[in-house]
Amino acid sequence: MGNARLRSIHVHPVKAFRGVSPRAAEVEPWGLTGDRRWMLVDDGGKVVTQRQRPSLALAAAEPLPGGGVRLSAPGARPLTVPAPDGGETVMVELFRDKVRVTPAADEAAHAWCAAYLGARTRLVHLDDPATRRPIDPVYARPGETVSLADGYPLLLTATASLDALNSLIARGDHAAEGPLPMDRFRPNVVVDGTGAWAEDGWSRVTIGEVAFRVAKPSGRCVVTTTDQATAARGREPLHTLGRHRRRDGRLLFGQNLVPLSGGTVRVGDPVTVDG
Repeated sequence: MGNARLRSIHVHPVKAFRGVSPRAAEVEPWGLTGDRRWMLVDDGGKVVTQRQRPSLALAAAEPLPGGGVRLSAPGARPLTVPAPDGGETVMVELFRDKVRVTPAADEAAHAWCAAYLGARTRLVHLDDPATRRPIDPVYARPGETVSLADGYPLLLTATASLDALNSLIARGDHAAEGPLPMDRFRPNVVVDGTGAWAEDGWSRVTIGEVAFRVAKPSGRCVVTTTDQATAARGREPLHTLGRHRRRDGRLLFGQNLVPLSGGTVRVGDPVTVDG
C-alpha cells in the first residue's frame, strides 16, 4: 500500500448522466462538491436512472458555478440549467427513501429531459444536502447525510480489483464482453497501487488530506451491464460477480465511503489505509 495513489476523480452532477473527471474536487460531508445534486423523476415522483433508461448513459452533465448544470445529449441542443433559487419543494422517492427536493425553475429543463427520453420526466435539485437525506441508520453515525447518490457520499474502486475481475471474465462464459472499463461502476474515486480486493479489508482510508470511513461494500445492479459509451446492455460484470463476489445475496464491487473530514482530493494524492 505504500505506493497507492488516487488515479482519477469522477463527479456526476445529474444522477445517471455522464459526468466529469476533474483533477481535484472538494469533499463535503455528503459527497464531492456538485456530485449527484440533480436527478430525474417520473410522473409519480420516482427516480429515473439507467436501471430503467439505459440511454441516460449517453446524456452528459457539466457542473456550473452556483450549482447549475449544462446538459447535452445526442440529437439534443445543449441546455444550461441554473440551480433553483428557493421555490416550492416536493417529496420524491429515491429507492426506499423519501426526499424533499426542488424542481428546476425553468420549464425548458423538464421539456429537454422529457424529449430526450421520450417520456414525461422532471429534473429536480437537492437544495439542502445537510438535512434532506440521512444515510441508512444501519451504517450511519448520527447526523450523517448523503446527496442523491444511491446511498453513500462516495464510491471508491480500485484498478487492481478491476484487473482481477476482468481476468475472471476472460475465463468465463461471456469473455467477449470483456475487458470492462471502470466507468461501468460509476465511482467517485479510483485508486491505483493496491492489491486486488484489498479494499475489502479497509475500515478507514485517507486520500491526501481527507479521511474517510468505509461504511460497507457496494452491492452492484444492472447499471454495471450498460456500456457507458453506447448504452447497450450485456451480461457482464454481474454474471461473473455472481460466481465470485456474491455475499449475503449481493454482488460486490467497490466500497462506500463517508467523509470524516473536509478538504480537497487531487489526482496523484497518496492513499493510506488507517484501519
